[in-house]
Amino acid sequence: MLRSDVSASYQELSEDVERVSENPTDEREGEMKVHEDSSSVILADSELGTTAPSLRFSKTCLKNVFSVILLFIYLLLMAVAVFLVYQTISDFREKLKHPVMSVSYKEVSLYDAPGIAFYPGKAQLLSCKHHYYDHIPPLINPGQPGDIECTTRRINYTDPFTNQTMKYALVVQGPRDVKKKELVFLQFHLNETDQDFSAIDYLLFSSFEEFINSPEKAEFMKDCESSYSSWKFSGGFRTWVKMSLVKTKEEDGSETVEFKQETSVVNYIDQRTKLRSDQLFFVVFEWKDPFIQTVQDIITANPWNMIALLCGIFLALFKAADFAKLSVKWMIKIRKRHLKRSQQVMNHIS
Repeated sequence: MLRSDVSASYQELSEDVERVSENPTDEREGEMKVHEDSSSVILADSELGTTAPSLRFSKTCLKNVFSVILLFIYLLLMAVAVFLVYQTISDFREKLKHPVMSVSYKEVSLYDAPGIAFYPGKAQLLSCKHHYYDHIPPLINPGQPGDIECTTRRINYTDPFTNQTMKYALVVQGPRDVKKKELVFLQFHLNETDQDFSAIDYLLFSSFEEFINSPEKAEFMKDCESSYSSWKFSGGFRTWVKMSLVKTKEEDGSETVEFKQETSVVNYIDQRTKLRSDQLFFVVFEWKDPFIQTVQDIITANPWNMIALLCGIFLALFKAADFAKLSVKWMIKIRKRHLKRSQQVMNHIS
């Protein structure tokens, strides 16, 4: 029994040896496949290890380039902001030096009655009447004294420019009601004159009431003659004067008044029977429109607007400087990190 078991095991061992001796190539091929698989795995790992740092380096490079571009953009914006600050301050100073003229209009239905000062010389006032709605009735007995329905004052004063010559002035109250187109029609008569041209001087001042209430009427007229311009109207014509009022506000707060005039002249046809050597003067005063023009110099530079603009510009400057500072720090940090990784790789290779 024992002998049969030993012989069976010996027979199995001999069969295994024969099988191994018959197929030695299969085992070698298996070993080679194992070696090839391990080498391929090693190569793949090495390729992954080499490509990953290259990808990281390219991303880091792009980030650095982008940061540099942003830094230059913000530096450009800072330069623009500095230029805007300089330009804003320069414009503000220029506007302070050169104020802008502002013109406004105020509509009125009644004016303060102006004063009309005539210097007739040898001429005589024949008639003075108020009419309305631009209607003047036909003349009755021209050259003869008529009705004087105007408020008048006669005054003598010394010439304000020479202080020696005495001047005679006839002051007449002007029209008031501009809505009804009130006008004042006056007729003067001059018998003889030794001059080549006959004309009567007149000047306009702002308020006839101020003249009436003035205790020193002579001084008042001297001031008016010094401040206002004088005009003339000729004999043998009807001169129609349309007035407009201009008020000018000065820098010190004072206000000056000036009259603008538009005149039209119509020839007078003398229909008197007898040939005469005298001269007749006709003049009409009327308001042109119901608007008082006010002129003043205003400074368009607003300090609050400039302060707000400067605050915004400086805020942008601080933000840009802060961003530039953070960008530089971030670039330095990325650079140090890249150098550290490069050093680690070199140490690992060595």
